[in-house]
Formats: sequence, C-alpha cells, structure tokens
Amino acid sequence: MTAAHADSLTDAQRCPWCRGDPLSRLYHDQEWGVPCREDTTLFEFLILEGAQAGLSWRTVLHKRDNYRRALDGFDPYKVAAYDPQKIHLLLQDAGLIRNRMKLESAVINANAFLRVRDSYGSFAEFIWSFVEGQPLTGQIRSPADLPVSTPQSEAMARVLKKKGFRFVGGTICYAFMQATGMVNDHQLDCFRYTACQQLASG
Repeated sequence: MTAAHADSLTDAQRCPWCRGDPLSRLYHDQEWGVPCREDTTLFEFLILEGAQAGLSWRTVLHKRDNYRRALDGFDPYKVAAYDPQKIHLLLQDAGLIRNRMKLESAVINANAFLRVRDSYGSFAEFIWSFVEGQPLTGQIRSPADLPVSTPQSEAMARVLKKKGFRFVGGTICYAFMQATGMVNDHQLDCFRYTACQQLASG
C-alpha cells in the first residue's frame, strides 16, 4: 500500500478504533494484523501490551518511541539485565507509563522470553503454536463483534504464566494476537482485511 493510496481513503474504510488519530491510523494501515514472526518485534508487542493493561492502546502507541529509546530498542538481552537502579531511572522518565510493577515485569518477561527462546529455538516458534502456525480469521462486522479473549488467548496466558511471564492475562494475550497477526480482526469492510488475509496465506 502506497502512502498516496492510504491518504485517499476515508475513515469509513478503516476499523473504527483507529479513526480520528493519525498515529493510530498509520499503525492500523501498516502493522496491526500483519503476521509477525520476528522475535524482537514479538517481544516489543508483549511488553507494550502489558503496559497497556488498564489503559487505552492509543496511550501506549503514543509512547512507543519513548519505550524503544528507554528499553534499548526492546533488546531482550539488555532488558533482562536491568537492575533496581535502572528501574528507578525508568520511573523518572515522563515518556513512559511510570508504573513500577509494569516496568519490573518487562525485566521479568525478558528473562522468561529468553528461556523460551532457548528451549524452542525461537519465541515465534513457541507463540505461533497456539494457532497451529497459521493466523486465525475473525468475522468482525462491528466493534461489538470483537472478542475480549478467546480459548487460544486463555491457553496462551496460562502457559506464559507457568513459564514466569507477568501481565499476560487472556485479554492482554488476545490483544497481542491481534497486533501480531495471529488473528485477523480487521472488520470485513475494512480495506486491510483482505490485505492481511493475503499476507496470511502467502
């Protein structure tokens, strides 16, 4: 999709949740629902979805660049080595969501992430097993059709918790699945629905 094509579209041709905010529209048009199998990006979304807990995705999205800066580009090796002094510094950073439990969970999750990657060869191999390696297809006609969680996301949450992850409830895991293209939840009348279906089958 070219920038000119995106600019020619109206909000009515997009999912309602991204309307009215340029950054949300850009994220919706380029990333949301695109199948992702790259470990660092998966780690980034895992941390950002956890940071979203109790907040809106729009809030997190507008702080995403700050997180990338503060968390060393979401390098799991570097984040896993953060000590209490580093957490203290992060809590002073106005560009982040300054919640101690969420920031500490990023370190805990980085260590759990690395353990999983060592066991499975890649985090992608492990996480995509919850959908048997292939994206699921939603049948979303309106925002009311969007599920809060699914059996797959609840199963993912249970396993992640057993492996030591935090801020990984069924709802957070489902948002993670939507973001990383494990499920295509674009509305059927959204211009990205077909594009993401093609990416999934390609």
